[in-house]
Amino acid sequence: MPPVMKRGRHGNWADLPPELMSSILLRIGAIDVLENAQRVCRSWRRVCKDPSMWSKIDMRNDGDLEDMDYDPEIICRHAVDRSQGDLVEIDIGYFGTDDLLNYIAVRSSNLRSLRLLMCDTLTDEGFMEAVVKLPLHEHLEVSYCSLSEEDFLKTAGQSCPNLKTLKLNSEPQFKPDDDEALAIAETMPGLRHLQLYGNGLTNKGLNAILDACPHLVHLDIRKCLRVDFDGDMAKRCFERVKELRQPYDPTDDYPFDGFERTIEEEATEDEEEEEEEDYSYDCDEYVYDVDNCSDTYDSCDD
Repeated sequence: MPPVMKRGRHGNWADLPPELMSSILLRIGAIDVLENAQRVCRSWRRVCKDPSMWSKIDMRNDGDLEDMDYDPEIICRHAVDRSQGDLVEIDIGYFGTDDLLNYIAVRSSNLRSLRLLMCDTLTDEGFMEAVVKLPLHEHLEVSYCSLSEEDFLKTAGQSCPNLKTLKLNSEPQFKPDDDEALAIAETMPGLRHLQLYGNGLTNKGLNAILDACPHLVHLDIRKCLRVDFDGDMAKRCFERVKELRQPYDPTDDYPFDGFERTIEEEATEDEEEEEEEDYSYDCDEYVYDVDNCSDTYDSCDD
């Protein structure tokens, strides 16, 4: 047993074996490693510069970017550089951009897992430009991001033939929309795990996925409120999928604070918007003159 581990002795953290120190540092996240841990001592810095430390990068944070005294994108680029091309897994929360994603893709052709959480500045075009550079990709999560067109899913499926896991989570969608489900069915036949929390797919889209993804063993369609999960649809899902989370199953183990609303609330909002659009004045119409900064009235009788 190394001296530092002998009973009754208080060892120096700097004397820990490098492999043990690496295991400890991996648990605190890339931000704390680069901002704090590597500055403790020379031995820690040596461990923190080892490329094997950076095969997995966790850049998740609490989302309060304004209070950060560092730039998370710069930190992320440093972490990617440290990996020296051996990056296989990365999690990014709140700050991902098109430029950053492309930076990662260019330098990490061995990437297997990408998790994007609440990255509201990403564009479909930027994502597609990056994902075509990741042919070995197996696990993809896009949760509460700004990607909106089904083309980004088609590009991911076509560019990543080994894709086994897809998590596409959002606020509950109240309007039926099968475009994303059909894109998944068309391009991702090898999926084994699929999570579509809050998606707007209907039975049409769900049937297409079940038809096209024969290896699917885990399916999570909680809060997919446009799926009619009675009768034949429920029977088929239970027969085809080993682990199934149904539209109205509990969400207490769901990792995000979903924006829970009901279909009734959505319908009420739609009715209120229609009433506002249909409303017209029966008397003089109020007009604000921007150029002259004055209020005038145009007669409705003219």
